[in-house]
Amino acid sequence: MAFVETIGIFVITVSLLTFVAFFGRLPAFRNTPIGFVHRLLIVHIPSGLRTLDLKLTNGRITNGSSRLGHHLMHDKHPTVVIFFLGLITISAAFILPVIWSLLGLHHQLIVLFLLPQPYLFTYLSARRNPDTYINELNHADQMRHYPYDRILYYPGKTCSTCKFLKPARSKHCSICKTCVSRMDHHCIWVNNCLGRGNYRWFLSLLLSTSILLAYGAHLAYIALTPLAEDHYTKYERWYVFERTNPGSDLSAWSTYLSMRSHYFITYISIYLEVGGLRASGVGLLALLTWPLPLGLLIYHIYLIWAGMTTNESSKWADWRDDMADGVAFLGQRREDTMRTSYPTESQHPIHPLSFTSSSSSTTPIPTPPETPPEEEEPPTTWPLESRHILVRTLNGLPPQSLPSRIKSVAKEDSFERVGSLAAVENVYDLGFWDNIVEAWK
Repeated sequence: MAFVETIGIFVITVSLLTFVAFFGRLPAFRNTPIGFVHRLLIVHIPSGLRTLDLKLTNGRITNGSSRLGHHLMHDKHPTVVIFFLGLITISAAFILPVIWSLLGLHHQLIVLFLLPQPYLFTYLSARRNPDTYINELNHADQMRHYPYDRILYYPGKTCSTCKFLKPARSKHCSICKTCVSRMDHHCIWVNNCLGRGNYRWFLSLLLSTSILLAYGAHLAYIALTPLAEDHYTKYERWYVFERTNPGSDLSAWSTYLSMRSHYFITYISIYLEVGGLRASGVGLLALLTWPLPLGLLIYHIYLIWAGMTTNESSKWADWRDDMADGVAFLGQRREDTMRTSYPTESQHPIHPLSFTSSSSSTTPIPTPPETPPEEEEPPTTWPLESRHILVRTLNGLPPQSLPSRIKSVAKEDSFERVGSLAAVENVYDLGFWDNIVEAWK
């Protein structure tokens, strides 16, 4: 029993720590216990160990660990990809030979269909995609995908590394050494940046991995349950609660909970005994880890619903904090700086998105003609254009003097303090279905 409890505690602990490592840095968990544990593990504990190491070894251990951690997290290398795919390969090699003969033909066919998918979608997410990386050859087209909302993105900004104007929704990745279109985040699990062109494959990877893990746990259960039931029937008298806990008050709640825990651990031990670590251990690991990719997939579905990326969620979270501090001010854009004509079908052959939107105060704009990339704010194929401008001030007073890039398009004396993100347009939110269509590009 102690061995089973040790395995269970170890697997659950690893799963929880993995969840915190994955999700703890997200803005949604910033002021939650998950965010606190993440800061504890990433900031406070390493800082305390660093202080201790400085006293004992003059910082040699933490310096080496820091270089290793920086290499794993901030350098482009396939180590984590190899670990991820290797874990799937080893787990499959452990469990399938043990349970294959116990499965029906339909289960065997489903396994052959599901197992290759994480490998395929990892490759599609990791390969170099011309739609994802921005370069001089595709820069003009990238500038026309999205408008500048003057909240998260402003025109006229130049990437200091790539030396060209930054398209809206793009970001330079210091790991991939390039600007990324509709940047979501750099994912160490695929050793690549995720953005326009490969984000759909990342979503497919999360979905296929979630299904594979859940199905693997299900296969272990259905294959080993008959063996476990036969074993329990044969040795039932050795597992009865009253035998192992003589004198217990069966009417007490504490006894009832102990009884439930006893039989739960008993069945785990039986499954481990009849299936061994190769079948039962892998099945248990799959059962406890499948919520991780599923949770990440649900989070990205939420991002799609909200019309934003992981990168943009951090920017919106910063604005939310500024609003809580009372230093954010919302202004209106001058109508003469906006394009208001509707595109005809012949004018808009590239990207005919619907005009449905969760932001009612946006204006449809037409598909532009060819525009050179040097132009500060070229027309875009995006069907909406924001009428809001958001600024922050250091003293919490309404802005008195505005930068020229804002003053040239903002209505005078239109800035008012704003206290909620609900009052601010998100021009990139076209409505859930159109957001899905856009995310799949």
